[in-house]
Amino acid sequence: MKAIIGKKIGMTQIFDEKGMVIPVTIIQAGPCAVTQVKSTETDGYNAIQLGFGEVKEKHMNKPAKGHFAKAGIANQKHLREFRVASIDVKVGDELKVDVFTAGEKIDIQGTTKGKGFQGVIKRHGQSRGPMGHGSMYHRRPGSMGPTSTPGRVFKGKKLPGHMGVQTVTIQNLDVVRIDLDKNVILVKGSVPGAKGSLLKIRQAVKATK
Repeated sequence: MKAIIGKKIGMTQIFDEKGMVIPVTIIQAGPCAVTQVKSTETDGYNAIQLGFGEVKEKHMNKPAKGHFAKAGIANQKHLREFRVASIDVKVGDELKVDVFTAGEKIDIQGTTKGKGFQGVIKRHGQSRGPMGHGSMYHRRPGSMGPTSTPGRVFKGKKLPGHMGVQTVTIQNLDVVRIDLDKNVILVKGSVPGAKGSLLKIRQAVKATK
């Protein structure tokens, strides 16, 4: 299983050999150090833990310092774990953006932008009521449970509330270009999160041709 940690830089557009415009997201992916390897024998499942972005020792707590000292690598700012079917790396290895190739399908997981407290139209895509003729109903949630039956609001009803800051995975994104010198990967389309947010990138689990 191919996997790496990345940071969203932003979006732009490039042209292919036919002159067609391709919207792409620029992601700084790696280099990532393998900080821990988990196996079925020791932990009950197979996984690798990757670190991304070095950080000064003064910003680390004692358990984290011990964790990286045991692995024999520099202190890492971010840690993420990836489940794998088989383990083909060892602690201390460095993974770079060249684990992927142009034309490959990948899955990207990130945290969506926070939208704050929003109503049902923005949060759930509901339609508004009439705006004139004294309707007095515009952007509200709608019926909240008629009189005595059921006489309450069912759990799960789509209502106003906090929107965003959710973990979202976009599947089957196309890798358009790889820049090994700058550790940059260009992915077709948009990915979750704001600029500078952390992303988990892995080989597509439901790859389609």
